[in-house]
Amino acid sequence: MVRRFIIKRLLIALLQLIGISIVVFFMIRLLPADPVARLVGFNASEEAVQQATESLGLHYSSGQQLLNYVGVFSVTGEPGIINGYLGKSWVTSEPILHEVTRFLPITLEMITYALILAFIIALPLGMSSATRPGGAADKFTFVWGLFAGSQPEFWWGILFVFIFFFALQQAGLPHAPAPLGRIDPLLDVPNSITGFILIDSLLRGRLDIFINAAHHLMLPVLTLVFVVSGPIVKMIRQNMIRVIRSDYILYARSAGLPPRKIALYALRAAMAPAMTLTAIIYGFLLGGAVPVELIYSIGGIGEYSIRSIISFDYPAIQGTVLVIAMVSLIIYLALDIVHAMLDPRITF
Repeated sequence: MVRRFIIKRLLIALLQLIGISIVVFFMIRLLPADPVARLVGFNASEEAVQQATESLGLHYSSGQQLLNYVGVFSVTGEPGIINGYLGKSWVTSEPILHEVTRFLPITLEMITYALILAFIIALPLGMSSATRPGGAADKFTFVWGLFAGSQPEFWWGILFVFIFFFALQQAGLPHAPAPLGRIDPLLDVPNSITGFILIDSLLRGRLDIFINAAHHLMLPVLTLVFVVSGPIVKMIRQNMIRVIRSDYILYARSAGLPPRKIALYALRAAMAPAMTLTAIIYGFLLGGAVPVELIYSIGGIGEYSIRSIISFDYPAIQGTVLVIAMVSLIIYLALDIVHAMLDPRITF
C-alpha cells in the first residue's frame, strides 16, 4: 500500500511539474523584458541583435521554443527537461543543473538546521504553554510570537549582525564572525560530497573547517529560528490545548493512565498540524530566504534566482523554479507518509 501511494503521488507530482514548467515558460516571456538587448546592449547593430536572437533560440515561435525546452520534436539537437537537461545559462554558459546543484545545497543546509532547531525549541515550549495556560511559558510564547513576527527577516538579520558582530567586537568580547559567507575567505572549502559543508567537513576529517563553518552558520540559522519558531510554537500550543480537551484524553485520564503516557498521546495528535506548518515554511524558505542569504553573503539558491531574474536569464529562471518545486513536492510527499504513521485514521 505504501509503495502504491508513493508511486501515485510521484505520478501526480510529475504532472504538476510539467504544468509548472509550461506556466513558468510562458509567464516569463510575457514580462516586459528584452534579454537580447540585455546581452548585446541597446545600441547594438541589427546584425548583432539577429545573431544573439538566433544563439539564444528566440527566433523560433513560442510553441517551438517550448518543444525545444521540453525536448520533444526539438529542432536544436539538444536534449530537454525530459532527459534531465535544464539548458545552459545565457549569462555564464554553464549547464543550469550544475549551477543549481551548486547553490541549492547551501540554502537547504541553512533552512534545514534552522527548522530542526526551531522545532526542537517550539515542541517543549508549546507543550508547557498548553499544559499551564496563563503561566510564564504561555506568556513568553505569546510575546515572542508577536515580537518575532512583527519585523521582516532582513531587519532581524541586520540587527543580529550589529549586536553579535559589531557591538560585541567593539566591546572586546567574543563575537560572531563577519557576514562574509559560509567560511573564512582564507580557508579552502572541502570537495563537495553532500553539498552540506558541515557534513562534508566531517566526512573529509576537517574539524577546523567544521568549527569555522558552524561559526559562520550560527547567525543566519539563529535569524531564521527567531523568526519561524513563533508560528510553530503557537501551532503546537493551540493543537495541544484542543487535544487535551478531547474526549479520548478525558477518558484516558478517567481510566487512570499515567500523565506521561497521556502527554505522549496528546503530543502525537498535536504534532501533525505543526509538522504541516513546518513543511510549508520549509518550502517557502527555499526561495524566500533571499534577504538572509544576501545579508550574510551565503550565496544560496535564492540569491542565484534573483541574479537570474535581474539578468533575464530565462533558462536559469525556469530551472530554478522547476528544481525548487520538485524539492517542495518531495517534502510534501514525505510529510504525508509521516502523517499516516502518526495518525492511524489516515490510510494510504
